[in-house]
Amino acid sequence: MKKAYITNHHIISSLGFDSTSNFNNLLNNNSGIKKHQRENGKEFYSSLVDKEKVDTAFSKIGTIEKFTTLEKMMLLSVNQLLIDSKHKITDKTGLIISTTKGNIDVLSSKSPFNKDKKRAYLSELGKQIQTFFNFKKEAIVLSNACVSGVLAISVAKHLIQAELYDNVIIVSGDLVSEFIISGFESFQAISNKPCKPYSKNRTGITIGEAIASVLVSATITKNAKHVVEIIGNASCNDANHISGPSRTGEGLFLSVQNALKEAKIIAKDIDYISAHGTATNYNDEMEAIAFNRLNMEQIPLNSLKGFYGHTLGASGLLETIIGIESLHQNKLIANIGFDELGVSKSLHIIQKNTNKKLQIFLKTASGFGGSNTAVLLKKITK
Repeated sequence: MKKAYITNHHIISSLGFDSTSNFNNLLNNNSGIKKHQRENGKEFYSSLVDKEKVDTAFSKIGTIEKFTTLEKMMLLSVNQLLIDSKHKITDKTGLIISTTKGNIDVLSSKSPFNKDKKRAYLSELGKQIQTFFNFKKEAIVLSNACVSGVLAISVAKHLIQAELYDNVIIVSGDLVSEFIISGFESFQAISNKPCKPYSKNRTGITIGEAIASVLVSATITKNAKHVVEIIGNASCNDANHISGPSRTGEGLFLSVQNALKEAKIIAKDIDYISAHGTATNYNDEMEAIAFNRLNMEQIPLNSLKGFYGHTLGASGLLETIIGIESLHQNKLIANIGFDELGVSKSLHIIQKNTNKKLQIFLKTASGFGGSNTAVLLKKITK
């Protein structure tokens, strides 16, 4: 069976417009979460991308007025990914868009695209990206709550192994909108300060926005940088509740267990876990239970939500890219904001940046509707 590799990647976030800037900011403990003001005047904490900087950058490749903010950010990221990888799109190049809400903000009366309601359809978002770059095949749009970014990696791998494509470009993204904020407020889940995953003093979730893109390929080209092989993946729905995760961590447990089985490794072979860690009571507790059931409580673990907030559909891919950089630079990033363990089971939370020889890491994600996904990635040195 064909192997699948992530060969190149790119990030746009509050911490920079490339992967290197983002990783360096994490090494310097710089969080992108700041205090902002909503349309109604209320203050909230979030990591927001500078939209003026987006427009300035996009004006070099397209007409600003023709695209929504999310589209411009996705197009910018894919464009830079193609430049860096020197990849030429063919009829064997696939496109996957992963997002939770897509262009939901165009439904606002303040949006310049408000009269074009179809722009809010996820399929339309896919068409915009596909047409701009002249992808030969229709875009695949994945919208499975907050596991979308990680799930896209799994789908790309299977498409390559089925020999439908030789390579797949994934771009993931979501924006912070009034719709998103009010939705999480209805769950009483929004924190009144920057989130603190797994901490005893955590008070809830922080919402953020970002774009992440990767090239998944059956081969390693000369322009590949910081390559990882996708050695195992699995997804399982715990079918517990529309928003509340399984209290036993069953869905996450089975996802990781099956990914390990495919990769033909055991828990002790994993050097690092990039966990979901939303800083909500139910999610963090569920993950702690699942990782203990998997005998992974001693594996170094972090959540990057304290740097970026929860970037929804982008979170899994964004955090995978940071994990890839961690592997290749042999550096573990601290779980920023952590103070005292606030879950019932033991976890090895990374409390300070640490140099450690790394080979394999586990990326997990869990989301509304009971969705859970796990991907195992192995460092490849050219």
